[in-house]
Amino acid sequence: MTTFGRLDAPVDNIDPSSAMARQTCSILYSKPKEAMADGGESEPNCFHDLLLDQVFSSINKDRNDYQLLPFFYDHLHDADEIRFRYEVWRDLENQALTSSIRTFESQMLEVRQRLAWSAKSSFVQHRRALHLDAAHRYCNAVASLVRVLKETEINSAALMGFRESLNAYASSSPFEQLASATSLLKDQLSQVRYCINLKGLHVRVVKYEGEEDYGAEIIKTFERFQQSTVKDYRRSISDWPNMNHVEAMIVDRVALLFSDLFSSIESFCEQESDFLNRTVTLFEREIQFYLSYLDFIAPLKAQGLSFCIPEILETSKEISAVETFDLALAHKLELQRMVVVRNDLHLEGIERIIVVSGPNQGGKTTFARTFGQIHYLASIGCLVPGQQAQLYLYDQLYTHFGKEEDPTYQSGKLEEDLIRIRAVLNQATSNSIIIMNEIFASTTALDALGLGLKVIDKIQNLDALCVVVTFIDELSRIGPWVVSMTSTVNPTNPADRTFKIVRQPADGLAYALAIAQKYQLTYDDIRGRLKS
Repeated sequence: MTTFGRLDAPVDNIDPSSAMARQTCSILYSKPKEAMADGGESEPNCFHDLLLDQVFSSINKDRNDYQLLPFFYDHLHDADEIRFRYEVWRDLENQALTSSIRTFESQMLEVRQRLAWSAKSSFVQHRRALHLDAAHRYCNAVASLVRVLKETEINSAALMGFRESLNAYASSSPFEQLASATSLLKDQLSQVRYCINLKGLHVRVVKYEGEEDYGAEIIKTFERFQQSTVKDYRRSISDWPNMNHVEAMIVDRVALLFSDLFSSIESFCEQESDFLNRTVTLFEREIQFYLSYLDFIAPLKAQGLSFCIPEILETSKEISAVETFDLALAHKLELQRMVVVRNDLHLEGIERIIVVSGPNQGGKTTFARTFGQIHYLASIGCLVPGQQAQLYLYDQLYTHFGKEEDPTYQSGKLEEDLIRIRAVLNQATSNSIIIMNEIFASTTALDALGLGLKVIDKIQNLDALCVVVTFIDELSRIGPWVVSMTSTVNPTNPADRTFKIVRQPADGLAYALAIAQKYQLTYDDIRGRLKS
């Protein structure tokens, strides 16, 4: 597995007098950041309720070696840090630039692949050849990236800073010597010619002295007898890293024949045992944050779903989102060739709390998850589902979703809910976001109303942003700071859910009769079946 070190480690091979040498060169953080290697950040508590654990697990699935999850766990509290990332997203809208960076990504994968092969090889000359090849590919990758960044218009501070650091490294003596040495050694290796003489079980390796190529003579002799295309039985040489003991012994004899060249390769491998530069490897890892997310949302964008760079609100709480949706649900539906339903939301003036009510299975919980997801995605500088969004920069995001009752728990479900909600309210501040789904569903409607009023009153006093999914319609009418939103149904068939959540007063309809009629479970239906 690839190992990536501290994010604030010093940059190698850069002029210490350069301004960029004193900075981090990070394209994720404008300020030095402590290491987040294996588990430097833990998964936020809200992830399971918001299904963000599923989202980021899918994003990281094919990039485990880059250890990206700590980046996605790191909720930023500085609006400038978030905007620092959004500038990079704007640069990556240039498809030519993104394509070139992906080429660099694949080149570095080949470099690391060969270094891994080299570390596992049992044969000395084989290890050295793979190491040399890795270094040669690395130098080509760096040179190509330097050229691309020089020729491309870049506006983000992150990529401009990286470009300056990369240019300084690529023009430094250590890199120029590395590139020159690898090119020279690879060129000299390509000119090595030798012959293998086979006699029984004996193999003799000698220098090529201009001997005639009998293979070419044989082909020439029998060419006149060829009547049609025939199968080619010649064995092609591949990049497969394995070498058997016979091949290794032949190479050892070749090394003796060309001792000066192979001694130079040995010296090179000793001197350049760790040629990977900090500037390059940091970029290689951090650019995956952007590329992995782009890969994840690409199928959704192909369905016509929109993603945007939101405006980050530091003081105002007049948030909004247009055509937004649940990212986890959208991904699941995309795999089933279905498109997720989109919704709008906004708060104005003193409005702080959205109370969502309506029939069951109508998208209320999905809407609540969406509210939390888009705020979290904005807080880590990711593109947000929707055509447009203005989102609040919160300090903490708290969720309270229903859990299955634990039979080992001494008290009842209601007490457990109360304890969890009290913990949230004790920690939350006026800058927090609180999302509660179906609170107090385990008690009577009257008790749920009384408890719900107390909880919402506490949140209102905090002036925190909140979404409450509830079956108690009265909670949506307790003050001007509360906005009522309801899940809607097909007016011609109330049993048909539209999954659209709209701003409107709660109507108190549960649509139970429509569902009973649909499945022939009304009193008359059941009575009729019993008679028959």
